[in-house]
Amino acid sequence: MPLYETVLIARNELTQAQVEAVADQVAGIIAETGGEIRKREYWGLRGLAYKIKKNRKAHYMLLGIDCTPVAEKEVTRQLGLNEDVLRHMTLRIEAIDDAPSAILAKRGDDRERDRGFRGPRPAGRFGSGRGRERGDDREEFRARPRDDLDGSGEE
Repeated sequence: MPLYETVLIARNELTQAQVEAVADQVAGIIAETGGEIRKREYWGLRGLAYKIKKNRKAHYMLLGIDCTPVAEKEVTRQLGLNEDVLRHMTLRIEAIDDAPSAILAKRGDDRERDRGFRGPRPAGRFGSGRGRERGDDREEFRARPRDDLDGSGEE
């Protein structure tokens, strides 16, 4: 049987369990025709590049499917009818890769990256930088006694 890879994008108001239920619905259609889902990855709630039906974020799900072309057409039809699915795309592929997809691999790299020392914070306006909390000891900022400011110039 041919192999397909389907990515579906679901509304952000759904929970992860509801997105899994949509994937289970697809799995049921595939199982009826004698196919199977070999790969299932939930990519999480991610930001969209542009608004789709007033949504700025959406749940992403990847499915690796081994089924007949008739079953694939039925899955495409059912996903098109489902109001919770914003977009979907199915591609025919040569082989289903068992390794995690690039999306999940990137997420793992981000977590493993060292968030060590990034250098000193620059002093900013309104006392947001370093050195302002302790007070300034420079001479021009020290308060002078009142009698030094009388204007006569003599002491």
